Amino acid sequence: MASSLKASKNLQPSSITSDHQICTRCVMDTTDPEITFDAEGVCSYCRWFETSVRPAWFPNEIGRAKLEAMVEQIKTEGKDQDYDCIIGLSGGVDSSYLAYQVKRMGLRPLAVHVDAGWNSELAVKNIENIVKLLNIDLYTYVVDWEEMQDLQVAFLRSGVANQDVPQDHAFFAALYGFAVQNNIRYVLSGSNLATESILPKAWGYDAMDAQHLKAIHKRFGQRPLQSFPTVSFFDYNINYPFLRRMKVVAPLNYMPYDKQEAMTILEKELGWRYYGGKHYESRFTKFFQGYYLPIRFGYDKRKAHLSSLVVSGQMTREAALAELSRDAYPLDQLAEDRAFVIKKLGITEGELEALLQAPKTTFRNYPSNYYLTRGLRGAIKVARKIKSKLKF
Repeated sequence: MASSLKASKNLQPSSITSDHQICTRCVMDTTDPEITFDAEGVCSYCRWFETSVRPAWFPNEIGRAKLEAMVEQIKTEGKDQDYDCIIGLSGGVDSSYLAYQVKRMGLRPLAVHVDAGWNSELAVKNIENIVKLLNIDLYTYVVDWEEMQDLQVAFLRSGVANQDVPQDHAFFAALYGFAVQNNIRYVLSGSNLATESILPKAWGYDAMDAQHLKAIHKRFGQRPLQSFPTVSFFDYNINYPFLRRMKVVAPLNYMPYDKQEAMTILEKELGWRYYGGKHYESRFTKFFQGYYLPIRFGYDKRKAHLSSLVVSGQMTREAALAELSRDAYPLDQLAEDRAFVIKKLGITEGELEALLQAPKTTFRNYPSNYYLTRGLRGAIKVARKIKSKLKF
């Protein structure tokens, strides 16, 4: 085991080759096999941010006006209901700051927390403080642990990169399902372009593909998924957005959202505490992002997270490089967390080591709705173009 417990920044020697290249503007590099660079050494993500992301991002007066209109519509449509919107609450910075802003806007949210068995103590305490101090009703959906455990071990055995699919799918399936059950049309999301605009597709796969999730479980799982929350292709892509007219809104894209300032406000106003890294409110996600991905694939998601902050103007490239020079996983934490994950998943040290050394696979090795989803999205784009041309 000793050979595996090395500092995370040194876990990817095979991914750094003689033709390694890093962007001259952000810190994305050729550990993403699909990245490209222009003559100035600027990567495709930086160019994409300027041409596609920035025009859809409104951290200004335009965004303020758009957000005020959205809020007024949500209040009007939900005036006769107990709640006019629903939010997911993980205890992380994005969802916590969203809850803070939603209450400031005068909305009446129902908060839903999905407990997949990996909450850190800090995340639990953050959630308790938020709902108490903001006076928000909270519904907690507890995923059956034996089913979650079986599904997560199945994903480890599948060898795919995105080991967070079981958690992420459960989070959103339960949230959307609860919104439908309670006739809540507006789902407010903490997703945002300021801190998470960059995420290489080659580093993972869509967590909302139930076909992919079920295919991996069918091949490697050992017990039926009887209560595990899932959302079908039809519900996620057609029923919820079009037939039930569910609207997923990302308010943080319509206001100035600086991560460090948000954390300071949360700490001061709500007694919130930071948990050490993006999405590290989940102990499994911390282990997966900080250890599994660098060890097995040579992917360091800090590069994407930090690059998102660089392109949005929240961090300098120099500061991002300095952050990457530090260990993503201090050895004392790694030893403790590795032992915790092994015990909680019910596997042995040898099994985990064998899984880390097994042949790599991608989502393409298993059935999925990849082409069906691409086709539907293409059809929707065409329909929208036709609709816009028909307007007088």
